[in-house]
Amino acid sequence: MEKLIITAAICGAEVLKEHNPAVPYTVEECVREAKSAYDAGASIIHLHVRYDDGTPTQDRERFKEIMDAIYKVCPDVIIQPSTGGAVGMSNDERLQPIELIPEMATLDCGTLNFGGDEIFVNTENTIIYFANQMYERGIKPELEVFDKSMIDMVLRLHRKGIIKDPMHFDIVMGVNGGITGELRDFIFLRESLPAGATYTVAGVGRFEFPLAVAAIIDGGHVRVGFEDNVYLSKGVLAKSNGELVEKVVRLAHEFGRQIATPSQAREILGLKSR
Repeated sequence: MEKLIITAAICGAEVLKEHNPAVPYTVEECVREAKSAYDAGASIIHLHVRYDDGTPTQDRERFKEIMDAIYKVCPDVIIQPSTGGAVGMSNDERLQPIELIPEMATLDCGTLNFGGDEIFVNTENTIIYFANQMYERGIKPELEVFDKSMIDMVLRLHRKGIIKDPMHFDIVMGVNGGITGELRDFIFLRESLPAGATYTVAGVGRFEFPLAVAAIIDGGHVRVGFEDNVYLSKGVLAKSNGELVEKVVRLAHEFGRQIATPSQAREILGLKSR
């Protein structure tokens, strides 16, 4: 079985220090959390950025400052900027980090009702625009899907030649407005993926570790981190992103999966070396 790629989503755009004091905002805090995850076994850092007061931003220069600082302590890590941004941002505002030519970036493949009046909008034209911008720069999109219809959208755009092989999906489960994180839902989405695609599972909240186990057993890959879940176990706050990654490593070893290094992750995902 392929070695396990672990992604650490270290901060997100919505989770706050009020949820867990270790959630990073500043450059130094982001470096601390990225290093803790990397040292524990994460090959990929999924990155949102904030200003020091916690306000989410897609500002190119803020991304560059934090990415450069992470590379100084984790020189071979894969940094995967989010182009999701925050609700209400324009397409071009969200796309700013791809100007830095990262190896990968996320591409959200559908619209979600996040709760109340918050709608995370990704029209078909938005998806096409983001895909074209990434491929023009040689950036591999991680295809973020939150429900079966979004997989269908990817497959339709793949048939049109807009989404290209090899495809890598991030199945995000348990988000409000998307599919829940039960095992039956994982099986449904997993069986809907095209042959030859790789995938990562990101379970939100209480779904994080049960879905990690499902992906480990199935041969997929795993995302954990404060963006998705701030607890190590029920009622116990994680002290760092590294603690969450360490738990996945322990689970992987229980089921006989070895952990991929960044260079091995690049080979699995078909990325060019930095």
